[in-house]
Amino acid sequence: MYDYIKGVFTGKYSSSKGCFLTIENNGIGYLIEVMPRDFSNVEKAGDEGKLYTVLLHREDKMSLCGFLHKEDRDIFLILTSVSGVGSKMALVLLDEFQSSELIGFVISGNYKELTRAKGVGPKLAQKIILELKDKLMNYNNNAPIEVKGGAEQNTQAMEDAQTVLISLGYEREEIKNAFSKAVLQLSENASAEDILKESLKILSL
Repeated sequence: MYDYIKGVFTGKYSSSKGCFLTIENNGIGYLIEVMPRDFSNVEKAGDEGKLYTVLLHREDKMSLCGFLHKEDRDIFLILTSVSGVGSKMALVLLDEFQSSELIGFVISGNYKELTRAKGVGPKLAQKIILELKDKLMNYNNNAPIEVKGGAEQNTQAMEDAQTVLISLGYEREEIKNAFSKAVLQLSENASAEDILKESLKILSL
């Protein structure tokens, strides 16, 4: 329903229920739950900004979650599609790890790293890895995107990174542009996680 809300941050507070920001747009103040990292990055009321949002519709209420970066919002949507992972758990995971780290753990099957997040045990971590890998890696990515310049990259790592970015909703032309810039900063043995991390930084600009 809402892709993003752009306006002025007019308030912020945290409690045992979570971290919340109020952003005003056209005279309407939207109360939005955010992860602690984004909460800390909004320094004071009066700052202007944009939050990429998700409308949560439960039986007893409707609420909004928001993210300063689009890739975090996209990973949140995929995380909450895993059975047993609600919005609170997804926010905990995204606050504990960068989006590129989470994707890297999924690709490598490293469930033990996920247990560093509060409330994530080995069984849930393995379930997240299993379901997310299926969701992220089974998109039709068509032909591999070729880029020129920089070090020659591992073909499989590039294809894995491309598949994940397509699953997050990025267009091939956007990905090609990001890859072209990313390879200038990467070594030839860069992993899919390295390529994703650099590409996501570029795509979020």
